[in-house]
Amino acid sequence: MKQSVLVVPCGSEIGLELYRSLSYSTHFKVIGGSSVDDHGKFVYENYIGGLPFVDDPNFIKILNEVIDANDIQFVYPAHDSVVLKLAQAKAKGLLHCAVITAPIETCEIARSKLRTYQAFDGIIPIPKIFKMDKLEESDLPVFMKPEVGQGSKGTHLAKSKEEVEFHLQRDASLLLLEYLPGKEYTIDCFTDRYGSLQMAEARERRRILNGISVNSASVHDQRFEQLAAKINHELTFRGAWFFQVKEDRSGELVLMEIAPRIAGTMGLIRCRGANLPLLSLFDALSYDIDIFINDYEMVIDRALHNTYKHNLQYEHVYLDFDDLVIFDGKVNPGVMAFVYQCFNKGVQVHLLTKHKQDIHKTLEKYKLQGVFEDIIWLKDTENKSSFIKHRQAIFIDDSFAERKLIHDTCHIPVFDGHMLESLMEKD
Repeated sequence: MKQSVLVVPCGSEIGLELYRSLSYSTHFKVIGGSSVDDHGKFVYENYIGGLPFVDDPNFIKILNEVIDANDIQFVYPAHDSVVLKLAQAKAKGLLHCAVITAPIETCEIARSKLRTYQAFDGIIPIPKIFKMDKLEESDLPVFMKPEVGQGSKGTHLAKSKEEVEFHLQRDASLLLLEYLPGKEYTIDCFTDRYGSLQMAEARERRRILNGISVNSASVHDQRFEQLAAKINHELTFRGAWFFQVKEDRSGELVLMEIAPRIAGTMGLIRCRGANLPLLSLFDALSYDIDIFINDYEMVIDRALHNTYKHNLQYEHVYLDFDDLVIFDGKVNPGVMAFVYQCFNKGVQVHLLTKHKQDIHKTLEKYKLQGVFEDIIWLKDTENKSSFIKHRQAIFIDDSFAERKLIHDTCHIPVFDGHMLESLMEKD
């Protein structure tokens, strides 16, 4: 029987990566939870909305009610504030299930940039920290960031004392840090229940959008592993975690932040063989962890992804063949993914085609025999509308004229191939 894992908040980039990491597991059932109905509601098959925000006094109380009602064994925090809140609740014995993160001491240090820098001062390179009353022109520009924050939210690059004063007037808690102009890296790490650092794999953050790495590539340098070992020696971790560094003017790697959770772009290492969220759950169950990574280079590039919900109900699909199932002389994997989704749902797919060659030989050529419910092979002079026998049906064809005719005569929804993404129910 699968054990249930609640991801909160499930619509963050971290929560979406957790879904991709866990949704195909035969050991765990993943459930999404959120305070707002964001993208997580569209992605998670099992979704619980209306949770209080993390700073609500009733957050833990309501969360425990959800945990009890849904027999949750693990809660996986997908935001830095939730990481700390759940770690604190667990340390006080207030949480009704296990939480996948580091011990509370590590979470508290990692949540504060100032405490993080103080903890590693003299151990690994940290950015210089300036005071406004001692700031010199030679120190400029400075990078200003909140002591407690994530991503690039609330950060500023100040090139003059006037700019520094301007931002401090709006947020007096901003740290004044040395500006690091070089390349930026994230190091994805895993520490097992014995405290052993099992993995430290670095990736360069090549392109960043809203504080999120949207283009990242694997890199290899012993310095990353050395830094990871020092951090792991000073703080207690459990499962997946990461840290970020950036090169200063001399090329030295300087610590930016540490987080006792997965990163949103950790999919790069997952697709090389190390599913760190899944391994973290197995480690929490006291399984010994063995990590290996495929030995090839990989780049991840991320963009907005569309997911849809609709009220359309259908039991039959009438599907064209040429330039749809077969496109540019190849089987169209997107169309076939939809066909097999229909098969899984018990929806019958009828092939409706005016294919000019022997359709049966063509299906044999492309290894598509037996896939469709039936094959309706028409002559050029026949109308497809005459062969649609079901009302609870949809029609898919690349021809506008065919779609228009079916729409007007059969009064059923019609789709072009590019519209099938709206019918797919999972990423």
